[in-house]
Amino acid sequence: MSTSLDDMTSPTSLADLDQAELIMDRCDELSTYSDMEGGIERVYLSPEHARVDKLAASWMRDAGLTTWQDASGSRIGRLEGETPGLPALILGSHLDTVPDAGRYDGILGVLLSIEVARRIAHSGKKLPFALETYAFHEEEGVRFGATLLCSRALAGTWTDDLWSLTDANGVTLEQAFIAFGLDPERIGDAAKKPEDVVGYLEAHIEQGPVLEEEGLPLGLVTSIAGARRFEITITGEARHAGGTPYPRRKDALVGAAEAVVAIESIGKGEDVIATVGQLHVEPGAVNIVPGEALFSLDLRAESDGARDHAWESIEAALKEICARRTLALKVRQIHSARSVPCAPNLMGSISKGIQEATGTTGEPRRMWSRAGHDAMAVGEMCDIAMLFVRCHDGISHSPDESILQEDVATALDAFEAAVWQVADEYRTTHTA
Repeated sequence: MSTSLDDMTSPTSLADLDQAELIMDRCDELSTYSDMEGGIERVYLSPEHARVDKLAASWMRDAGLTTWQDASGSRIGRLEGETPGLPALILGSHLDTVPDAGRYDGILGVLLSIEVARRIAHSGKKLPFALETYAFHEEEGVRFGATLLCSRALAGTWTDDLWSLTDANGVTLEQAFIAFGLDPERIGDAAKKPEDVVGYLEAHIEQGPVLEEEGLPLGLVTSIAGARRFEITITGEARHAGGTPYPRRKDALVGAAEAVVAIESIGKGEDVIATVGQLHVEPGAVNIVPGEALFSLDLRAESDGARDHAWESIEAALKEICARRTLALKVRQIHSARSVPCAPNLMGSISKGIQEATGTTGEPRRMWSRAGHDAMAVGEMCDIAMLFVRCHDGISHSPDESILQEDVATALDAFEAAVWQVADEYRTTHTA
C-alpha cells in the first residue's frame, strides 16, 4: 500500500524517506531467504538462519557497529558509549518467521534498530551507555515448538529440558545446535547480567487494525498479554442419533458449542481475548450423538488479573452448562505466561519520541499487545518498552503484510528520539 506526502500525519524529511526506503528494500531482500517454495519461511538453526545472520552482520558493520554471534545464534551489534564497556541499552527483534510469512513481522524491528544505531554512530555525539542491536531467532517457535528461545538465552532463562525438543524430522535442539556450529555447553554465555543492561526497546508492526482505523502511524505499548491455554474435554454419551430422543441425549458437541458461544461472550464482555481454535469430536460419525468434545482455549489479557478473572467467569459458565446438560467436564491447563508490563520510564521515552517524530503534543495512542514478542522474555531480566507501527488492516503472519514507507520513516525518527530521551534521563539519574 502507498500514500502521498500530502496524506501524512507527521513531518518527514526526504532523508528520512531515503532511509525508510533502504529499510523496506532490505525487508524485500530478506524475503528472498527462505526454505519454502513460493513463500517466506526461515526457521531456527537452518541454512537460511545462517545466511540472514551474515547479511545482518554486514549491515551492522556498515552502520559502524562491532558485531558477533552469541551462544544462542543471535546476531549482535554494539556501539560503545562515552567510554568502553558501559552497560547497554538493547534494541532488537527477530529474523525467524512463521510458514508463508510476511516480510515485516520482527524483521522491521531489527532493521529499525540497526538504522537508529547508524544515526547515532554518525551523529558526532556519544551516549552515556553502549547501544546494542539484537537480531533474535526462534521467536515464533516454528521448528522446535518453543518460543522466544534466543531472547530467553539473553535473559538467562534457558532451561536444560529444551535440549531434548525435536523438530519434524526428529532432530533434537541439541543436535541442531552442534550442526549449526554452536556449543550447547556455552549457552549460558548468551545471558547478560541485569547490571550490564540499561533496558530494552523493541519496535514492531502492530499486528492489529487499531492504528490504521484511527489514522495514526505509531502507538505506545503498555503491556504484552499474559496468556493461559487450556485443553477442555466435555464428555456425554455416544448413542444412535436416530433412536435417541432429545430428552435422553447427552450430546457433548452441543454442550461444547454452547460453551464456545459463552466463551466468546465473556471475552467481549470483559475485554479479553478468548479464542477456541481447535475442536475435535468423538466418535465423529454422522449418525451418532457425539460422546466427547475436546477443544482448546487461548486466553489473553492486558494484565494477569484481568485474564484470571475472565477464566473464573469462563470456568463457572462451563460448569453450569455441563451440569444443566448432564455432561462431565475436564480442564487441563497446558500453558501459562505472565503478562509483561512496560516500564513507565521507558514508556515515557517512547512517548516523547513519538511526539517529536509526529509533531504532536498529546499523549500517543496507548495499547496493549495481544501477541507475544521477544520483549516478554527480555522482561525477565530488565525493564522493557515497545513501539507499534501501523500495518494495513492489522494483517500479520501472512504474505499480505503491508506497511507505509512514510510510517517507517516516522518510526525511525521516534525510535531514535526515544534512545536520546533514555540517554538524557540516564545522565540525570546517574550523575545525581
